[in-house]
Amino acid sequence: MTSHRPVRRLLAAAFVLLATACAPAAQPSAAPVAGSSCGPEQLATRTPGTLTVGTDQPVYPPWYIDDDPASGRGFESAVAYAIAGELGYVREDVAWTRVPFNAAIQPGPKAYDLNLTEFSITEERRQAVDFSRPYYDVKQAVVALEGAPVAAATSLAGLKDARIGTQIGTTSYDAVVNQVGPTTQPSVFNTNDDAKLALTNGQVDAIVVDLPTAFYITSAELPNATIVGQLPLGNGVPEQFGAVLDKSSPLTTCVSEAVDRLRSAGVLAGLEREWLATGGDAPELR
Repeated sequence: MTSHRPVRRLLAAAFVLLATACAPAAQPSAAPVAGSSCGPEQLATRTPGTLTVGTDQPVYPPWYIDDDPASGRGFESAVAYAIAGELGYVREDVAWTRVPFNAAIQPGPKAYDLNLTEFSITEERRQAVDFSRPYYDVKQAVVALEGAPVAAATSLAGLKDARIGTQIGTTSYDAVVNQVGPTTQPSVFNTNDDAKLALTNGQVDAIVVDLPTAFYITSAELPNATIVGQLPLGNGVPEQFGAVLDKSSPLTTCVSEAVDRLRSAGVLAGLEREWLATGGDAPELR
């Protein structure tokens, strides 16, 4: 398999530049649509006049930089502030709270108004929480150490006998089960850090993560790792990330409308270009 090291060096340099930037790119001004019922004075947020955004701890590049969601650096941090701006909240009126990934999508009252932690929209999750309209379409990717037998796989069949690890409760796990169907039950880990450690220790042959995370892992974290390839879409349906809100939240419609405006204005596409690597060097496994 062709080495990805030249691409890694370019990506690693890009991520370093992004992580050390002095400030995030300019976001839409905090000005809700005229006549809207979606402004800070109308929205029933947990704290009046404040938009509380949740995310996991830790959080990782390229979604958040330096485990600091309030910085505005990283794709989801930037998207959160962009949504807030569309709703009329200035940066100082955005508060952040940390909620474990699995706890954030359990039934019951939430400690946040909306949560951005790479949550894929699924019908099962919709039973417990609301989702905004999607802000990002994503694919899952397989990461292995260079030189390992699984690294040479060019098809799903080449992964059948592999020991594969994923973070628990994620759609990465679902993708392994449904698209790969390995002979060995996938190993699950509490965090992607634990999964990466298992990979480097030889406990698993490969891990599955979303594609932008795979690019970051192989470019900046594990220089001896490679992207084996992307997994195909399950049932041909795109996997999409959405902001999570409490079930039947009064904010859901307003947040969805804000996402729609950001997409129509090209803001989401611009943030993708700024923070996320493309999938050009990750072949699709079939």
